Amino acid sequence: MSYTALYRKFRPVRFADVKGQEHIVTTLKNQLNAERIGHAYLFCGSRGTGKTTIAKIFARAVNCENPCEGDPCGTCDTCRAISAGASMNVIEIDAASNNGVDNIREIVDEVSYSPAQGKYKVYIIDEVHMLSIGAFNALLKTLEEPPSYVIFILATTEVHKIPITILSRCQRYDFRRITVDTITGRMQELMQAEGTAVEEKALRYIAKAADGSMRDALSLLDQCIAFHFGETLTYEMALDVLGAVDTSVFSRMLRLLLDENIIGAIELLEDMIMQGRELTQFVADFTWYLRNLLLAGASADALEDVIDMSADNLKNLQEEAEMADAAVIMRYIRIFSEVSDRIRHATQKRILLETTLIRVCRPEMEQEKDALTARIAALEKKFAEGTFAMDRPAASMAAASDPAAATVSSSQVPAQKARALMAAIPEDVRSLVERWNHVISGAQMPMKQYLREARPTLSQDGHLLLVLQDGLASDYFRQPENSQRLDEHLSGCIGKAVKAEIRVMQEAGAFEENYVDLQAVIRMEIEEEE
Repeated sequence: MSYTALYRKFRPVRFADVKGQEHIVTTLKNQLNAERIGHAYLFCGSRGTGKTTIAKIFARAVNCENPCEGDPCGTCDTCRAISAGASMNVIEIDAASNNGVDNIREIVDEVSYSPAQGKYKVYIIDEVHMLSIGAFNALLKTLEEPPSYVIFILATTEVHKIPITILSRCQRYDFRRITVDTITGRMQELMQAEGTAVEEKALRYIAKAADGSMRDALSLLDQCIAFHFGETLTYEMALDVLGAVDTSVFSRMLRLLLDENIIGAIELLEDMIMQGRELTQFVADFTWYLRNLLLAGASADALEDVIDMSADNLKNLQEEAEMADAAVIMRYIRIFSEVSDRIRHATQKRILLETTLIRVCRPEMEQEKDALTARIAALEKKFAEGTFAMDRPAASMAAASDPAAATVSSSQVPAQKARALMAAIPEDVRSLVERWNHVISGAQMPMKQYLREARPTLSQDGHLLLVLQDGLASDYFRQPENSQRLDEHLSGCIGKAVKAEIRVMQEAGAFEENYVDLQAVIRMEIEEEE
């Protein structure tokens, strides 16, 4: 005898068997008991939440010869025929493959014939959003005024694609994602019925991986049981089958990213790859871990309601949340959320994830606001630790804001706050940097082209310093006549005499390591004021 998948074997046959959609079940049963049955229903919600299942139960209930409190009896000839798929009264249509005008016209022609057995002809159109505009228009009139013995049940996962003219003619029911507790409880019932031993922790992980879908959960459970057939299914076994990663690995990865340890992060990724872990699943799970981390750091109250984990794990999560600033975690979430969309279709998943880890550890590679925040935080850390070198422009700015700082050794500066950088920037330099795009656009060629390659910062004596890579631009500005033209142009931009210093940077990417990006600092201040 062929094996039947769990989600098919245990498909609910009564409304009472449906889990997680009590608000819809109650409404439909009340309609059946009061004989206030509508002519068109729209079931919308994510996959595996019970749309088609409830549609079939409803189709049996309206035609059942011996209904009991809104539920079909399941034993009469009509119920058995519908369950076996042999009834002419219940017509299931897959709109994904029958989405043309001609397919709908066939339905329109058929509705004129009354049911040969039972009270109602029920048309269940699955994935109805796949119908063409012409097909929707062909269905419109019949959907609005069908014969009294016809019921339409439209099911979709993408309700936003349904025309408003169709929506206005249907009773709409929104199916909710099923909670982890509900899915876990249902799987425990089924495993008891099957006589299969499964750890509750394994069931909870499978339920979480199903993302609100009962069907997905049962399919994943089927897969895990088949792989370890005859054994007690443990949490570690479920992780192994699904290619998932234990939460302790997430903690290790977080610490490496916070330390900007690129080599360590890539080595940990290599370990996961060698263990056969699925990278797409890792990105999704790590993003979820970061979400929980953000919530744990934001509030210590009622976290059990929004974070599904044990009290011990929750305590560990709260301790880890203290290691990182919320803005940093939000930046990580943004980056990994972007990658989760791309990695599903990437041909080189490993390379994509490795470059992502490098990008996370190097905020200077991005221009988004949260990346700039991370760069400012790194400056604050350097000042707090007293590791900012005096021969860098930041040191002169720190000394300008605190004259006592100039008396310390040439290799270290005392602890300073990065906010002191703002006050340390001279007014003329600040004015130029704030309008740097205007400075560039107002210059004549070829100076205009070469200014685009310049990075403004502060010199040792508090003047404007332009840093360029070794090349044509630096050669141009090092010529005395061009340097004089530059000073004249800058002075004209703010109406005040300005003398700029030019410095050549030999290595690409060395600017962030040796200089303070004044554009980033001033932009952050402006955004905070807004």
